[in-house]
Amino acid sequence: MRRVRIFSGIQPTGRKHLGNYIGAITQYVAGQERGEAIYCVVDLHATTVAYEPAALRDAVYDTAATLLAAGLDPERCIFFRQGDVQEHSELCWLLSSVTSFGELNRMTQFKDKAGAQRDLVSAGLFFYPVLQAADVLAYRANEVPVGEDQRQHVELMRDVAERFNTRFGETLVVPELRVPAVGARIMDLQVPDKKMSTTGGTPQGTVLVLDEPEAIVKKFRSAVTDSGSEVVRGPDKAGISNLIDILAAVRGIAPEQVEQTFDGSGYGAFKQAVGDAVVEYLAPLRERYQELRADEPALEQILDEGAEKAHAIAAGTLLDVRDAMGVGPVRARQ
Repeated sequence: MRRVRIFSGIQPTGRKHLGNYIGAITQYVAGQERGEAIYCVVDLHATTVAYEPAALRDAVYDTAATLLAAGLDPERCIFFRQGDVQEHSELCWLLSSVTSFGELNRMTQFKDKAGAQRDLVSAGLFFYPVLQAADVLAYRANEVPVGEDQRQHVELMRDVAERFNTRFGETLVVPELRVPAVGARIMDLQVPDKKMSTTGGTPQGTVLVLDEPEAIVKKFRSAVTDSGSEVVRGPDKAGISNLIDILAAVRGIAPEQVEQTFDGSGYGAFKQAVGDAVVEYLAPLRERYQELRADEPALEQILDEGAEKAHAIAAGTLLDVRDAMGVGPVRARQ
């Protein structure tokens, strides 16, 4: 029986927060046990907004070190830098023929990011979801582990794959979305109706995975709650609901268990407990990160070796896509 193939990419911001870690990175690590796991740092995507070239390279190393510190093992997965595998770019262009302008124009993330650009809204930002589809479809992945905020993009890549197969014949695999049941959407500690983010969130409401322990505890102590005192989830208790979800995720238990454990404890003691639990949860990653990030040649070697493995898979898919579309010479039948 063929093992499930898993693919996901992560932005090289270098400043991953707790939401990234719970919503996506932990799924990457778990995927190594469940199937054939393929992950990449998406440096091409990072060029769609204003950036500094030297900072981008540093951020790629930062992100690679973070993922490896979290538990990615190059012996058990394929881990590479997106820009090192040229098949992603060509497949993106070929898939544009089965992607509609209207679909891209409805992408929520494009509207949000475009609104934040002061000087230039790049065509690359608009085309971002097509490249993302190429990232996944190049490997004929069965599953895409991502946070809830990427659901719309995965639905688009599914539509693109189905449309391609209908028009040109069964060539691409239609991937499935995988979102964690708990912690799929970690919210800002200061504005709990908004997703935790390093770009659109508040500094005190965003817990970075490399924050010092004292900073993490301070952020949780000052987390916005409500005028009540009960540690229970509810429609009018966004702050407490978020903290309950966070503690449930880091301890690997159900939110109901958190509510039972802290019944009658009050908000102050609960926020302290959540902060302490997150510090303990992130401690091994912080320690391992420092060691890995200091050795850039070793990181480069890991990414380079991963790119060779990724190319071997993506090249075959691209040849099949070109053949199906009538691009290039006729291939000899095997």
